[in-house]
Amino acid sequence: LGYCDARCPYEVNFIDGKANMQPGTAGACCTEMDIFEANRMAASMTAHPCSSVGPRRCTGTDCGDGDRHEYYKGLCDKDGCEFNPFRMGDQSFFGPDAAVNTNRPITVVTQFLTEDGTDGGELSEIRRFYIQDGNIIQNSKTSTIGVEGDSISNPVCAAQKNAFIETRADAEGDYNQFAAKGGLRAMGEAFDRGMVLTFALWDDLGNHMKWLDS
Repeated sequence: LGYCDARCPYEVNFIDGKANMQPGTAGACCTEMDIFEANRMAASMTAHPCSSVGPRRCTGTDCGDGDRHEYYKGLCDKDGCEFNPFRMGDQSFFGPDAAVNTNRPITVVTQFLTEDGTDGGELSEIRRFYIQDGNIIQNSKTSTIGVEGDSISNPVCAAQKNAFIETRADAEGDYNQFAAKGGLRAMGEAFDRGMVLTFALWDDLGNHMKWLDS
């Protein structure tokens, strides 16, 4: 009963099945996989591992509050490891009349690959491709200097952290929280335990979705 994600949100009415009677004092943390966050101009998939196992009630530093300079000290990787073609340099890949044309229906395919190719193997890569008008469209390759690839993998994630170090949200703590929280191994373990698929339509009134397409 209740809700959780890697933001460790405070505004949750129930945490671990118990009423959260004092919103703002406790958060609800858990591993989060954003399979497809998109608007008509850009699309992203992001893996957010946590060091905790399963949903966890947090207080204090464990919640990773930015205004307390604890953003990179909490239980979860709030930034996550993202693959967004727009951010990775290809601004003509996804959008109106682009390679993936958002004016037309799209089938989004996400693949979870393991090191040994078995269901029981350790998660090693998360891949994406699209199907449109009967054609398979492979994911865009990054053109960001120092980052090579077209998927989410531990090496790609480490390279991204080096490339985007100036975008870190806080000066304190380890910026590469993806690796610190277990990377794809931790994500795979969370998938094995079971996760709930959630659909949402939302807007970012504070930043107007600039994190996605600018």
